[in-house]
Amino acid sequence: MIDKLEITIDVIVHATEDISKIFHSFNEILEVEEDSFTITETTGYYQNPIILLNVKLVKKQANAFMKKFLKLLSINQINQLVEEIEERTEDSKFHFRLDKQELVKGKVVLSEKDTVKIKIHIPVYNKKYSVKKFSELFQSQLD
Repeated sequence: MIDKLEITIDVIVHATEDISKIFHSFNEILEVEEDSFTITETTGYYQNPIILLNVKLVKKQANAFMKKFLKLLSINQINQLVEEIEERTEDSKFHFRLDKQELVKGKVVLSEKDTVKIKIHIPVYNKKYSVKKFSELFQSQLD
């Protein structure tokens, strides 16, 4: 895949959600272990408890994640990501979101609500080149 690939995953866990189910989903589906996450406890606007989960995957771990992740996406979802590369790329980072509730159910679904935020970073300095690199990354699964 790509040498200097970095992936950042951010998840907001509300008090009504079972954090163990979220960790289980990441471990079982995407092969990201619970102890990889940084856990931050905070409070929301209405003083409700919120847990912020963050993980940064680099090199081999990031490549393994991408291989696993792309295999779980449908061809239509991969095509959607390829079509939206320019809009989703900022400063050599590709942004997208997964439906958190679907992930807990064992499915990987792109979404914009109640999400797991994922950023893929390929360190290049020309947007055209980063768009090309992301295209290659996603297209590799279509071949």
